[in-house]
Amino acid sequence: MAIPRQLPNAITIVRILFAPVFLWMLLADGGADGPLRWWAAVLFIVAIATDGVDGYLARKYEIVTDLGKLLDPIADKVLTGFAFIGLSILGELPWWVTIIVLIREIGITIYRFIVVSDHVLAAAWMGKLKTVAQSVALSLALLPFASLVPDGSIWAGAIFWINVVTMTIAVLLTIASGIDYIVSEVRGRRARTVGGGGASAS
Repeated sequence: MAIPRQLPNAITIVRILFAPVFLWMLLADGGADGPLRWWAAVLFIVAIATDGVDGYLARKYEIVTDLGKLLDPIADKVLTGFAFIGLSILGELPWWVTIIVLIREIGITIYRFIVVSDHVLAAAWMGKLKTVAQSVALSLALLPFASLVPDGSIWAGAIFWINVVTMTIAVLLTIASGIDYIVSEVRGRRARTVGGGGASAS
């Protein structure tokens, strides 16, 4: 069955549009962990999960486009970036963590636009792994499980340390994948200069 050629890109754009709605829902009750907080977490999880849907459709029906390669990682960055910012505004995540992540994400995004006329900087394997790690860490941080257990209980401690460990992994992968992109681009530019080709960095 044929599907509209722009359906994967449309799904990606919807994911971007979800981001401000999610942020409003997250901040609406000021960190009171009410129904809107749960709905914000659910919306984030649903939205970030569509990353796999649009990519699957594009590959299955062979409708991968340069626009899709450009928009897909940007949609992920917008959604996860809003989540990091929202958690920091609520005081649940140190601002230095959010700043490190945003510097990496915004820097790579700006570079994508700078080189788009030369080649499309598609997501590399480490970048995809970073996105998965961020998605898991943010989902756990957004879901207010701690509000369901007594303060000081073993479950409260377990939830805290699970969040710390998953967020630490996500931040380390964010930094490592940023370095990986830089190294790949430097090598790619050298290869294009020597070979006179226009292959894009992976």
